[in-house]
Amino acid sequence: MILDGTWTSKEFALCGTNNPGMSAADFHGRVRKHWGIENKNHYVRDTVWREDTHQARTKNGPRNMAVLRNAAIGILRIGGHSNIAAATEWIARDRNRVLPLLATQSNSRYVTRS
Repeated sequence: MILDGTWTSKEFALCGTNNPGMSAADFHGRVRKHWGIENKNHYVRDTVWREDTHQARTKNGPRNMAVLRNAAIGILRIGGHSNIAAATEWIARDRNRVLPLLATQSNSRYVTRS
């Protein structure tokens, strides 16, 4: 729709809940939580690796690529990188920079021994 020469739009969402007593504030909190996850993971995958334009569309290809991208994001975040795009570009200039991120270290909190 164009109003006063400016393009405007309205988006509507249909939502359901099995909690009829949910308040508007609770609903708002749940929606914000969902979009926080969307922005933290999916947005990064879409903007850094252009996931939406990726050509893997058959069998397990899309799911496998999403797993690899999520793993890369997790490794970068654990390594202290908050700007995934900048970290990806930094590593791309010298592939050896990724090696310290991939190095494993024994830590009793995370390693289970049988």
